[in-house]
Amino acid sequence: DGQRIVTGSFDHTAKVWEAASGRELLTLRGHRSGITCVAFSPDGRQIATGSWDQMGKVWEAAGGHELLTLNGHSDQIDSVSFSPDGRRIVTGSSDHTAKVWEAANGRELLTLKGHSGGIDSVAFSPKGQWVVTGSADQTTKVWDAASGREPLTLEGHTTNVSAVAFSPDGQRIVTGSWDHTAKVWEAGSG
Repeated sequence: DGQRIVTGSFDHTAKVWEAASGRELLTLRGHRSGITCVAFSPDGRQIATGSWDQMGKVWEAAGGHELLTLNGHSDQIDSVSFSPDGRRIVTGSSDHTAKVWEAANGRELLTLKGHSGGIDSVAFSPKGQWVVTGSADQTTKVWDAASGREPLTLEGHTTNVSAVAFSPDGQRIVTGSWDHTAKVWEAGSG
């Protein structure tokens, strides 16, 4: 709703701020290491965080209570995103995998394996049927969010793909890289 901002810090906390004034509203404590990524759920009721401690956490956004811990990665979590309906969470890790979790109970639904480098960025498509991952292996992959099948690999960057997003209509994917470029791809054909 644009009313709050969430930030993650190497001081092991995430903070929620009032967007209009910059006033601190909440401090989320529970990670044992620096927080590398944060995301609000689409309805604004939950916050997901990922950390160097290899854990993801889900928090109640109004009061800051920890709801879930997402355990399963073997290295730091570098990216996190909710599905558009808020029912799933995807995390990307330096362990070269992305995982899809059930947001209600933290159950692991899928492990997406295929990158040869850490996954720096993750996103769901607007309807939630696809996941896109950007990696230190210089590639972007598109995955079926239900089966884990990988129909597309996008190649063209010369270093880490650090940012990925779908267009609002789901027809295009944009990638950003440490190679100082952004690329726009057709989501259906690559």
